[in-house]
Amino acid sequence: MLETKAVIIIDMLNDFVTGKIAAERAKRIIPSLKKLINAARESNVTVVYSNDAHYPQDAEVVRKWGKHAIKGTKGAEVIPELQPAEKDYVVEKRTYSGFYETGLDPLLRSLNKGDGVKTVILGGLHTNMCVRHTAADAFFRGYKIIIASDGCEAFTQKEHEEGLRYLEYVYNAKIMTVDEIVKEFK
Repeated sequence: MLETKAVIIIDMLNDFVTGKIAAERAKRIIPSLKKLINAARESNVTVVYSNDAHYPQDAEVVRKWGKHAIKGTKGAEVIPELQPAEKDYVVEKRTYSGFYETGLDPLLRSLNKGDGVKTVILGGLHTNMCVRHTAADAFFRGYKIIIASDGCEAFTQKEHEEGLRYLEYVYNAKIMTVDEIVKEFK
């Protein structure tokens, strides 16, 4: 049942694709994500953007990655190719996980006339970091997880592949291509 699914697009932001901590490989997934998002919208599957919106004092900024995706800056905006539509949701996050101290879980549980979302379809950056931590928190909350294998990316091919294997093994995530996911929408 389509209405029990939601597509969650993670950190497809200017700073991650073309900016301060850009992963050159991120550009490769834009067409796949565009196809996934458009198919979801056409099939009335909820689309949620889970976006870093850091404060300068956040641990990720201070201790690890430096200044990036600072709330209110151009770097924290979704790339032009994947802009949210009016009916999409945008949930800001300050850590790797889209669920940690955000409104993502209550949002997903409130959808579909209160019946909630049962399956999350994850795509975006980075397979082995924010996608992984969002998947972990989805798993702990009882969601089924689908990973768009050609709609996720990491800094290296090795990190991407290891990330996919980990998600499948540890969180029982179903690894599918965007074409396979889109077929299920129809």
